[in-house]
Amino acid sequence: MRGGLHSGVLDRLGREIAAGTRPPGSVLTLAGLESELGVSRTVVREAVRVLEAVGMVESRQRVGVRVRPEEEWSALDPQVVGWRLAGPGRYRQLVALTELRLAIEPTAARLAARHADGATRERLAALAARLRALGEEGRGQTAPYLEADVAYHALLLEASGNALLAALTGPVAEVLSGRSGLGLMPASPVPGALDDHEATARAVAAGDEDAAERHARAVVEEVWREVLRAAGAPGAGAPGTGAP
Repeated sequence: MRGGLHSGVLDRLGREIAAGTRPPGSVLTLAGLESELGVSRTVVREAVRVLEAVGMVESRQRVGVRVRPEEEWSALDPQVVGWRLAGPGRYRQLVALTELRLAIEPTAARLAARHADGATRERLAALAARLRALGEEGRGQTAPYLEADVAYHALLLEASGNALLAALTGPVAEVLSGRSGLGLMPASPVPGALDDHEATARAVAAGDEDAAERHARAVVEEVWREVLRAAGAPGAGAPGTGAP
């Protein structure tokens, strides 16, 4: 029970800080949060400890808990990513994360073509085939499609054999989930995108580094164009506007 209560308090505070409801420089007190949220001091402390770990707040003796500037947060922590995607700057965050994917996934695919073992190559091909099947059934907006999509891109990063790229699976999963949550996943995915997922998997299986990189880039570029269109739409929360 306490774990669930702690998680709820942490999520609320994280979202409120990310949304600017509790702006940088504002000072919170454990007693004040205890009273406001109706939870024990222990639960408040546990939540604050996590927020400190990701750089969103800092505790000072005789002052309280101060909210830190956004640029000091752990930008790639999956929780921070999720809280930002839930806030008014969600499209700005989505664009930035997609740009990160564009920078890393083609390289991960190239490395996967070089390093992946046989079982990993088969698994990647199976996930690409599942995406194809679900997409052609018009299920691109469903949980099973999202699950397969997250698994595919996480496996691609892990298959690179580079621990630093593999460490980015959390943020990539969050951006895929965030894109789905914002309604940017079509029921019937663009056929070319499904083609490129499968072509990337085939290239990895064949050890064709150039083709793997090229098709992986095409996958993310299609997403990037869609995200930019959405971010620039009226009322869509374009980068720099802070609109929801």
